[in-house]
Amino acid sequence: MLLLDLLLLGIGKKTKKTMYKEIIEDLKKALELSPNNLPLRLRLGKCFEAIFELENAEKEYLTILRQDPDFLEAKEGLANVYYSLGKYNASLVVIEEIIDSSHNSNNISLLALHCKVLIKLNEINNAQEVYKIILSINPEFSDEEIDNQLRLKTNVVSNDIDEELAKSFEKPKVNFSAIGGMDDIKNEISLKIIQPLNHPELYKAYGKKIGGGILLYGPPGCGKTHIARATAGEINANFINVGINDILEMWIGNSERNLHEIFETARKNTPCVIFIDEIDALGANRNDMAKSGARTLINQFLAELDGLDSDNEGILILAATNTPWHLDPAFRRPGRFDRIIFVSPPDQNAREEIFKLQLENKPVEKVDYTKLAKLTKEFSGADIKAIIDVAIEEKLQESFKTGKLEAISGKSLVKAIKKVKASTKEWFGSAKNYALYSNDSGLYDDILAYLNIKK
Repeated sequence: MLLLDLLLLGIGKKTKKTMYKEIIEDLKKALELSPNNLPLRLRLGKCFEAIFELENAEKEYLTILRQDPDFLEAKEGLANVYYSLGKYNASLVVIEEIIDSSHNSNNISLLALHCKVLIKLNEINNAQEVYKIILSINPEFSDEEIDNQLRLKTNVVSNDIDEELAKSFEKPKVNFSAIGGMDDIKNEISLKIIQPLNHPELYKAYGKKIGGGILLYGPPGCGKTHIARATAGEINANFINVGINDILEMWIGNSERNLHEIFETARKNTPCVIFIDEIDALGANRNDMAKSGARTLINQFLAELDGLDSDNEGILILAATNTPWHLDPAFRRPGRFDRIIFVSPPDQNAREEIFKLQLENKPVEKVDYTKLAKLTKEFSGADIKAIIDVAIEEKLQESFKTGKLEAISGKSLVKAIKKVKASTKEWFGSAKNYALYSNDSGLYDDILAYLNIKK
């Protein structure tokens, strides 16, 4: 047993923070007599880290490294402190330095920290590579934060699915209960997608196929991707999340092949929802294109939607775009994306629900959700998440200083609202022009209705 553990066992009923404070004072006195005792200083740094005095911990670790730049435990402690302080780039630099200079490649805790830092920096592909190394060392490894971001959740996938495509294949565990508000959108999706699967004989009697496409459009951050994932969860269907990088390649023919493989995978695993984000990047208007390669990809896309060579029964296609006016009109033909749904910023009731969902299982006190909803008109769901992140960061700083968990209050959330701007305003500035002057078919009437504009 370590000396520090023995000391903690012998202190009795004192609070943990008081225990560490006393040990810290003893370590400081010992270091006055032996300032070059690096293991002692390392212990001091770890004690500071344990009570969230992270700046003091950083100072001790840096003091060690100035004397011994190769002190591995001090480097690991510094990387942890930088991560806790939100200095993710600094943490990554230290971690990569450890990896480059150390032969200890089986350090699970360091690899897990590396993975978390990469996730925070949105380097998901690199995080997945580190995650594979962790699982190769310990297949039973589990970390909620990492698993939620990277673990493959599929349980019914054909053996011949392309390895890269398999990364996007899952069965979502969320459903419509995880979406605040948006009742009209959920009802429309239910009629088009959910009810046909629940009552196939009724739809067959009317000669309607199970499947088809829905195009979701609206300002960024308003939950289009979340709606698609929840739709798949609502019907317990397989879900393929397709990004542009999963399809586009520089070599002629490869993009078309990738697109075909995605649809073939879905056909082998029905019912299946294919979700295509930023579809305007794949299906831009052919009249605006000079290159025949892009036209060929769109033609392939339209052929897959029509199911000319294969049966698309049970294939449900959801697509999202921020700029529907850039999409080729052929996609809007009946049988393709024959339902086009405007996903507006959440209304007041929905904003209240989003605040409640985002703050669920977090330490909160004295929160007036109705007041918060009223103060966040025109805010997207992503904007509300940003508000909560700002409030959490403030409470983390307070927790570092007090050594205890500080609750998120209504006052701190109101303060955070003042620091975050509604991201939807810029989008509506552009969308209003299309709705007013390029809307012969009435496609964008919902935008005008939302803005209370009469033509």
